[in-house]
Amino acid sequence: MQWNELYDRDHEPTESQVKEFVNTPLFDNLDSFMRQTYNVKPKLAHSNCSMDNGFWKGWNVKYKKNGKALCTLYPKQGYLLLLIPIGAREMNEAELLMPTCTEHVQEVFEQGGNADRRSLGVEVRDENVMRDVKSLVEIRAKTK
Repeated sequence: MQWNELYDRDHEPTESQVKEFVNTPLFDNLDSFMRQTYNVKPKLAHSNCSMDNGFWKGWNVKYKKNGKALCTLYPKQGYLLLLIPIGAREMNEAELLMPTCTEHVQEVFEQGGNADRRSLGVEVRDENVMRDVKSLVEIRAKTK
């Protein structure tokens, strides 16, 4: 069953239900990193986005610092789908990071938008991609 079928707009899931659905230690890895590194708590939000046949629709977990989205988690069974915005101010540093990233992250970056901003929809299925995600979030967090 899909996430957005389990929890519609009127039935907000708990943090433990998100963790149980995703069912991967990568969730704890990301959550601990965000809390400890940036002192942010996750916030649940509902999206009605029908982009990609509703792939982004439903409850998601936002990590924000000072009103700025660092990343948004869309729960998927067995893995994480993270949306990481890369703005104009972060673009140069993100481009410099890309040669050190996994092939998956490099492909997502190339397909993620235009020359001055990107929205990266990264599937996190292993620790190598998680490392790349943390590096991108670090770039995002330190840019003012």
